[in-house]
Amino acid sequence: ALALAQAAAVLQARADHANALQARLIAVRRLLLLGRLDEATSSLAGLDTSGVPPSLVAVAELAAAEVALRSLRTAAARVALGRAFDAAERARVPALLAEVDEARAALDRCAARRIHAGHEQPLRVDEVEALLVSGALVVDACRHGLRAGDRWLPLARRPVLFALLRALAERWPADVDRNVLIARVFRIHHPDETHRARLRVEIGRLRALVAPLVDIEASTHGFALAPRDGRAVAVLMPPIDGDQASLLALLADGAAWSTSALALALGASQRTVQRELVELEAAGQVRSVGRARAQRWLAPPLVGFTTILLLPAALPLE
Repeated sequence: ALALAQAAAVLQARADHANALQARLIAVRRLLLLGRLDEATSSLAGLDTSGVPPSLVAVAELAAAEVALRSLRTAAARVALGRAFDAAERARVPALLAEVDEARAALDRCAARRIHAGHEQPLRVDEVEALLVSGALVVDACRHGLRAGDRWLPLARRPVLFALLRALAERWPADVDRNVLIARVFRIHHPDETHRARLRVEIGRLRALVAPLVDIEASTHGFALAPRDGRAVAVLMPPIDGDQASLLALLADGAAWSTSALALALGASQRTVQRELVELEAAGQVRSVGRARAQRWLAPPLVGFTTILLLPAALPLE
């Protein structure tokens, strides 16, 4: 990042505005890959595309569209893609036109799945945006947290509590049997009193954590969510199943990634990422080239849906 900034400054000082802009756009792309959307937005706002080749204008507008999409501002993304298309046409670069077409197509693909009252529904990006601003109580399995309007409760570091909350939300407004919760969350299929006691403890922790947004009521056989203010409850699921969905989303761009770069982008340890890559390789979903420090990982494109919600910081977390 520092090297790119220094290169851009040197190029700008020598009045090479086009290559200076190119260096800054590469830096923006790096920020996007790392999920640092605020920094990417700030960097884009400071770019001056006047007088540069239309191909660079198209690249800048594509970056602006990705920032808008990753922030779930669909209307702004469509406007930026319109400007990118105009610039790509002026540049007469087929690869840029294809990239704009692919970004536009992503807007109409399935980005997530909504589970409501036991029924599953595919959602486009604009429908996800509408759901999050609807005021509904959304248990977000893409980012692992609970959202209600502007309020966000992260639970990524509380996997047991999130699993309980998700199980309750998927069955809302019905209750969930205690033994079903124990089997799903603790993976114990023949529970005894110690397991039921542990469930009561974890439900107590979850109840205290989500108290500002939703109550958890005990029933004859189990527990049920009771949202405040009459809110509806929905579960937002990734478009694909599996714990490695975010990893596959990063690899879906067709680029060759090192384990360390993937770990940095995902905010995970290299050991965790390496273990997941080995599992995906065994399943035939990724492949590696090279060895040791030169080893890189690739995956075929994911088709039929967009991975925008699986990328780092795809949803607004503040």
